[in-house]
Amino acid sequence: MEKPSLSLLLQVVLLLFILYRIFGRYCGHKSSKLPPGPYQYPIVGNMFQLSGIMHSTLAKLSKTYGPLMSIKVLNRTMIIVSSPKVAKELLQKYDHLYTSRLVLDSARAFDHHKFSVVWLPINSKWRNHRKLCKEQLFSSERLNASQGLRQEKVQQLCNYVHGCCINGEVVDIGEATFTTMVNIVSSTFFSVDFGCYESNSSQELKENILGVLDTLAKLNLSDFFPVLRAIDPQGIRRQTKFYFGKLLQMFDEIIRQRLQEREKSLAYCRRNDLLEVLLDLIQQHKTEWSIKDAKHLFLDLFQAAFDTISSTMEWAMAELLRNPDKMEKAKTEIREIIGHRKLIQDSDISALPYLRAIVKEALRLYPPASTMSRYYEADVEIDQYIVPKNTLVLVNLWAIGRDSSVWSNPDSFVPERFLDSEIDVKGHHFELLPFSTGRRICVGMPLAERMIHLILASLIHNFDWKLEEGMKPEDIGMREKLGITMQKAAPLKAIPIRATM
Repeated sequence: MEKPSLSLLLQVVLLLFILYRIFGRYCGHKSSKLPPGPYQYPIVGNMFQLSGIMHSTLAKLSKTYGPLMSIKVLNRTMIIVSSPKVAKELLQKYDHLYTSRLVLDSARAFDHHKFSVVWLPINSKWRNHRKLCKEQLFSSERLNASQGLRQEKVQQLCNYVHGCCINGEVVDIGEATFTTMVNIVSSTFFSVDFGCYESNSSQELKENILGVLDTLAKLNLSDFFPVLRAIDPQGIRRQTKFYFGKLLQMFDEIIRQRLQEREKSLAYCRRNDLLEVLLDLIQQHKTEWSIKDAKHLFLDLFQAAFDTISSTMEWAMAELLRNPDKMEKAKTEIREIIGHRKLIQDSDISALPYLRAIVKEALRLYPPASTMSRYYEADVEIDQYIVPKNTLVLVNLWAIGRDSSVWSNPDSFVPERFLDSEIDVKGHHFELLPFSTGRRICVGMPLAERMIHLILASLIHNFDWKLEEGMKPEDIGMREKLGITMQKAAPLKAIPIRATM
């Protein structure tokens, strides 16, 4: 499908601007009460000032206009928060007025927004989804019980890397981590591995997940002018529907087979997985859960596993390869605690403060989601400025993580800054909110924390690493990929060497 030209899109925008003015639906606010911001051009607002990577562009503007700033894109006013102090006042003081986040038109494919724990407003259905995730997936009891499964999958990762050692092959860190997480998630949900390190079996799954993330990141006119949803002028929702369809079809087939086994087999052997739990709940009519709810939950969780864990692992390893002294410091700490034991357990992580500092520092510099959005059901007053109700508020987590008034050498990778600090990533410290905060805090944070530490520690402990021939640490590309999540533009590849214990 050919993409519409820029001139055509501008003509559409102009027409809609005129129609909104005629019918009194153009969204505007009293500028005297709004926070300061750059000059807003007619019709387009600040649209053409926001090219490139959104979070870094907004951070640059905030240095001129302050940590509470207003901008406008087409017909939508946005409030940008870029400091932990303002974020704390807004997110803590007015959490009771928080209603929902912006539902992108692309997320409406297959009515995903009506079932997704990510996109649902805070209502009974959303609470039901969150409760099930907390109790059946991410409670301490459940995670402790599934520790053996995670260790098995991490051991498979180490076996693959060991094979690369023997053959002198390069390891794509992001790809290998993705396969590990795919297998952990698919085994937890369905008692089956979806990925294989030695083949491209998980490649289609990754392409579909990346396709979803890419379409969600695109500027969509339908998000600014809901009247356009019916025609989807850029085809973005149709693209999302294609990728959603592939993933939902896969889940549908697995669920169908499981239901057939449960109904027809007299010697049916129950699995200890999430699908078994959900089917029990659905068939016993004990909750509002349906097969459709289950499929959309799987869709959310597969995306989250890729977003958070795979990307954070890749950024952390990239920084360690760029800073060999910090890699060696981490390796020494792990060896002092673990000794000659190859298998690292969840319980070991609390005894590895430098490893935990590395993860915090990676999340500070590269939060999985660079911004988080909020809507409030009433006007909110901050520093004598008004955030009008139903205005999109974006908290720039990337900018907060690099605020020079909070962090010394904010753009440098310095894990040591966290060694004597009480700051954690659990949503209580507004200087570091990689998993969000409040009622919308990432429900999968307990698993993400365990897996990032476990995989990173295993790769550091069991292997030494060198770059490909001719590469120096400073040659590692650290540019971000344009998208809704924080991903490396260039894959991180390195050659493993069997570590001497």
